[in-house]
Amino acid sequence: MASNNSLLTTSTTALFSFLVLYLAVSFSNIAAKHRHSTPTNHHSHHHDTNASSPRLQQAYIALQAWKRVIYSDPFNTTSDWTGPAVCTYTGIYCAPFPNNTDIQTVAGIDLNHADIAGFLPDELGLLSDLSLLHLNSNRFCGIIPQTLSNLSLLFELDLSNNRFVGPFPSVVLSLPTLKFLDLRFNEFEGAIPPELFNVKLDAIFINNNRWTSIIPSSFGSTTASVVVFANNNINGCIPPSISNFANTMEELLLANTNVSGCLPPEVGFLYKLRVLDVSSNKLVGEIPYSIAGLAHLEQLNLGHNMMSGVVPSGICQLPKLANFTFSYNFFFEEEGICRNLTSAGVVSDDRRNCLPEKPFQRSKKECDAVLEHPVDCYEHPCGGDKPVENHTKKDMP
Repeated sequence: MASNNSLLTTSTTALFSFLVLYLAVSFSNIAAKHRHSTPTNHHSHHHDTNASSPRLQQAYIALQAWKRVIYSDPFNTTSDWTGPAVCTYTGIYCAPFPNNTDIQTVAGIDLNHADIAGFLPDELGLLSDLSLLHLNSNRFCGIIPQTLSNLSLLFELDLSNNRFVGPFPSVVLSLPTLKFLDLRFNEFEGAIPPELFNVKLDAIFINNNRWTSIIPSSFGSTTASVVVFANNNINGCIPPSISNFANTMEELLLANTNVSGCLPPEVGFLYKLRVLDVSSNKLVGEIPYSIAGLAHLEQLNLGHNMMSGVVPSGICQLPKLANFTFSYNFFFEEEGICRNLTSAGVVSDDRRNCLPEKPFQRSKKECDAVLEHPVDCYEHPCGGDKPVENHTKKDMP
């Protein structure tokens, strides 16, 4: 998905230069949003790299326990995990303890893209000074151990692209310094706890799992700038409390989550929004004109829904709009510049609507089935049942 790509562009060289510098100074204030990395062999070599430190002794116990439950390591990433000098292990990053710089401790683990198979042992809770845990793109499985609650300095947790299972790992809700949470592309299932949106996170990636709960009616006082729910069976409507994201939200991706009802006008309160993707859902009704006030909006994807009405010129004139997709809906009119967004330098897709004199539109029969039963989003913000009941299966996008 194009908007996902915009979230995930990074420089691995810059990441690790910054990571080593960060770990050498403190355990806080990482600008860590939107990034992937690959393992390198940059290690922090300080004078106290042996197991004489109680903290390094604990780390040695934890890492050896972890190595014992690794079943496949095709790149031999952990082959040098031997002996007490844990700061020399591949993927392990040590730094001075903040309150006593004469003491070394394990502050970061990065095993991204190592293709390791195994699970996470309870002993990982011994790494109480850990600030970053990056396990993206491996084959770790099982459940997330509750002992991770001991990681009171953890700032970034990236478990994406693995085979973890079970309910939402509630342990992450108890981590007081966590800012970056990435659980996408796993096999987690069940409800998303409303408490997630009360945690002071900067980025929440939980897309491509098996969540089945509805969107919480209240999003709480979240501080997240990026929220990605895409490709789950979330259901329900987008609640007006989406406005609680107003002061921080920059990217919101709810594509293919089975949400229904109308797009609430409160979306227009998200004045910092740059990316909004609600494609491949069951949204109905008109486009809220409040979106025309999102001066920072760059990408808007409403495609593959059951929305109808007019495409407002105010949205098409947004100063930073670069991509506007509203194909596979039932819009019957484009105002002003919306009829020719290409001339404004905007990439757009208006196929499979009910737009007169435009190519690749729906048939009159398809359009009439929807347009004869308009949805009043003011009276029925969740859309009601009637519109869905009046569409045959072949009328659906």
